[in-house]
Amino acid sequence: MNKLLVSACLLGNPVRYDGQSKTLPHVGLARLAAQDRVIGFCPEVAGGLPIPRPAAEISGADGAAVIAGGASVKTRDGSDVTDYFLSGANQALAICHEHAIAVAVLTESSPSCGSSSIYDGSFTRSAVPGSGVTAALLRQHGIAVFNQHQLDAAIGLLESGSSGD
Repeated sequence: MNKLLVSACLLGNPVRYDGQSKTLPHVGLARLAAQDRVIGFCPEVAGGLPIPRPAAEISGADGAAVIAGGASVKTRDGSDVTDYFLSGANQALAICHEHAIAVAVLTESSPSCGSSSIYDGSFTRSAVPGSGVTAALLRQHGIAVFNQHQLDAAIGLLESGSSGD
């Protein structure tokens, strides 16, 4: 049975930068979890960042630029945390390959997981179009990436057995 990669914070795990979760109650997600078809993953924690941790943003670019080496992920005080984000993204991709996962639901606006928007690097909660590092890497490898507001579409794609986005 096809499995779904889901941001761990959406599953109620307190792994966000502020030590909180962003629990996503959803009947379809609960059904998949009961069938052992959901794999929760936080790329920032897997990459080695602590809980809680300083907020981080990508400035003037998105995750694809970070992967290409043309941008970085930094905290408000200017600390470069790019390597942690790249490590977590690569671990997410490895899990997808290990479990033949073709669909992921990731947390919107995150510098790791944002699928259609991320914060602009100004630390003013100003969102711009773009993908986080993990979302971009998964897409580069043919994995369909959705955000939590698109969960029905993600589950529909998962259950149809198709992939791509």
